[in-house]
Amino acid sequence: MITEPTAFQRYRSSPNGKTTLLRLILGTVVIVLIWTLSTFAVVRLGWGLVGLVPVSLRPSGYGMEPFLASPIGVLTALVTFCGIWAGAWLVMRWIHGEPLSSLFGNSHRISRSDFLKGFIAVILTSIFSEVLLYLIDPVVQRGTIDFTAWLLALAPVALLGFVQTSSEELLFRGYLPRGLASRFRSPLVWALLPTLVFAMLHWNGSSTPAMNAAALVSVGVFAAVLMALVYSTGNLGAAFGAHLGNNLFGFLLISHQANLSGFALFEARSLEGAGWAGIDAILIAGIGVVSSLLTALLLLHPRSLLRVSPDLG
Repeated sequence: MITEPTAFQRYRSSPNGKTTLLRLILGTVVIVLIWTLSTFAVVRLGWGLVGLVPVSLRPSGYGMEPFLASPIGVLTALVTFCGIWAGAWLVMRWIHGEPLSSLFGNSHRISRSDFLKGFIAVILTSIFSEVLLYLIDPVVQRGTIDFTAWLLALAPVALLGFVQTSSEELLFRGYLPRGLASRFRSPLVWALLPTLVFAMLHWNGSSTPAMNAAALVSVGVFAAVLMALVYSTGNLGAAFGAHLGNNLFGFLLISHQANLSGFALFEARSLEGAGWAGIDAILIAGIGVVSSLLTALLLLHPRSLLRVSPDLG
């Protein structure tokens, strides 16, 4: 595999003098605060609109849990991530005195070609991992959404999925690593810390300890691959595309999460449910790791047709 440290060196050197550690901490707090407030507001709004949407989008029961597991709840949850975009724009403008586009890459633009390559690579490795998961547990059933409704949902789910995944990349592979790398040379600070925080946010209290560990390992390795893509390119494009491909595969094709299966054509056994054995958790974690490493191979190997390109500005 090949990396282009020059691209990241330019990326980490691009912040202006206002990107101090104190301002970075303050900016992170502001982004999280705006995200939290917008989440409460959007969820409240979505809850109030339940009676106005088609019956097929409504929750099957009363309460917040059935609401968030319903199609309208999934859409509402995805909209909440607009708060990260709004917070990042405000922080970059007023705390750091830079345009938001500074976070996109050295060219101040998202690389469209790398975005597409990242998306294709993850779709391919998701198919590979799905075959292996099927060998562990071959229980896959048709989702509750009919095909016509699924076709109508493709565009809005893809758009809101992009909002969600790109906002996470903007914060965890853009704002935090770029700011920390400008102050600290060690990747243990600018790469590992954001990756660990990102992985821990995927902790699920309803899962067994073994399955939680499997999920954290899988998410952590995938996040490390996304960080490696930013390091290799100095641009968020490939990470944007890879993350979107990963989530849309689960949102729209085969879901392994019961609370996010409202728009999926097929539903497999929920990874958050009970009944998984310890060996299952180990195998599932291994599949996640191998899939992420194959993604890295497809995008970083010099002979790969999907090899990403450095953004040198």
